[in-house]
Amino acid sequence: MMKYIDMFLEALAAEKGCSKQTLDAYASDLKIAEQTLGDLLQQNTKTIQTYLSNLDCKASSMSRKASAFRSFYKFLMSEKIITSNPAMNIELPKKNKTLPKCLSVEEIDLLISSAGDIKTSIRLSCMIELLYASGLRVSELCELPLTANLGDKLLIHGKGAKERLVPMHESAQKSLQNWLKYRGDTDSKYVFPSNGKSGHITRDGFFKILKKCAVLAGISPDRVSPHVLRHSFASHLLEGGANLRAIQTMLGHEDISTTQIYTHILPETLRKTVEKAHPLAKNKDFGEI
Repeated sequence: MMKYIDMFLEALAAEKGCSKQTLDAYASDLKIAEQTLGDLLQQNTKTIQTYLSNLDCKASSMSRKASAFRSFYKFLMSEKIITSNPAMNIELPKKNKTLPKCLSVEEIDLLISSAGDIKTSIRLSCMIELLYASGLRVSELCELPLTANLGDKLLIHGKGAKERLVPMHESAQKSLQNWLKYRGDTDSKYVFPSNGKSGHITRDGFFKILKKCAVLAGISPDRVSPHVLRHSFASHLLEGGANLRAIQTMLGHEDISTTQIYTHILPETLRKTVEKAHPLAKNKDFGEI
């Protein structure tokens, strides 16, 4: 069975362009499942469903494990190794959804202004601006190549080698211009170069600097991370009336269901929309929606 898992992972890397992180996670998920269930070729929908139901893990991990099963058996079907897909109709056990953490607009402003107290302030303020302005993943930000800068937008190479165009507002554009001017000419192809092995600032390096910035801003560092800034970008856009599909595109989510978690802010937005736009809403008290 191990050879089929390896074949599957090789196909994912070659045909789908999956990241090493995804490949490692899928490899671990499938190998642990095989240790528990035995030969994965001999499983059916019931045994897989039971296996998933007995796992104690976060909803995001559960979703990934189910995805690993679906992709693996789909690959086996395409290679005619099996004749039916036991993972086609599996359902995820119900889990309580954790709403994304989110900073306020005022707290984002505090973070950006507090970056001026850090040694690498121009770079840090630029990175915070880009995260909040464009909703980039931290890996996309740290590995951002100079060729991604298209003036008023960024060309991002995201998960699965998929490209997307992400607009930048004027403040973020100016912040990026200031950083590139300060950065000067180097041989590095990255917007945020470093002398480390990767050639660019690392996720951990940025994470640590961001935590220091949070302390200077008077915000609990436990509430601040690159992912929180990404969540704040999406939540604030949706609250401001942006289309969910547009936010999905900017975040680089393949499935709209991933983006829909941000709809926790919709009730108040819907109230304002009704009060502003509905012909019978003037001077009416609608209560809770």
